[in-house]
Amino acid sequence: MDMYCDKIGIGELSPELLTHANINPSTGLATDYLNHFNEVIMLLEMLPDIPDCAEDVLAWEPADYTTHFRASKFSEKELAIRAYGAVEERLRMALETCIAEIDQEVIALQKMLGGGEIAGELLHLVQDKAVSIIRPLLSQAGSIIHGHIPEETAGLEDNTQADVDALFS
Repeated sequence: MDMYCDKIGIGELSPELLTHANINPSTGLATDYLNHFNEVIMLLEMLPDIPDCAEDVLAWEPADYTTHFRASKFSEKELAIRAYGAVEERLRMALETCIAEIDQEVIALQKMLGGGEIAGELLHLVQDKAVSIIRPLLSQAGSIIHGHIPEETAGLEDNTQADVDALFS
């Protein structure tokens, strides 16, 4: 089965079905995916106060969109996976690029934490990076899910109806 043959807004990927499943009807993307990152960011932010969170941070692993939904308890995970296959390519690529940056930043912080003795100064540095670098990237990922392409790629193509719809949703 070719997972990229469906079209957002038609048939089983109709706006009504996507909205009911808590999937953006214009983009075909679900914000539930961001929960995977919200958890690790929350742990990173709590490290100075609760250093034992480092174990959970070190146990976190990247998961792409499809992998996340396959393993999730999201009630409409099959629809989310199918819709992802129909997402406009530049939107999907923008999201995947942003997620790769988040993964890279979290892995860098994991390496810092996994290097031996965890001192208070290190925990504050990790917390600061989570707040100043990873959290803004996560916000960017949320914007992409709602149809807002980052500025560096926004002008490359004419706006689609989905982009226009996303601006007003």
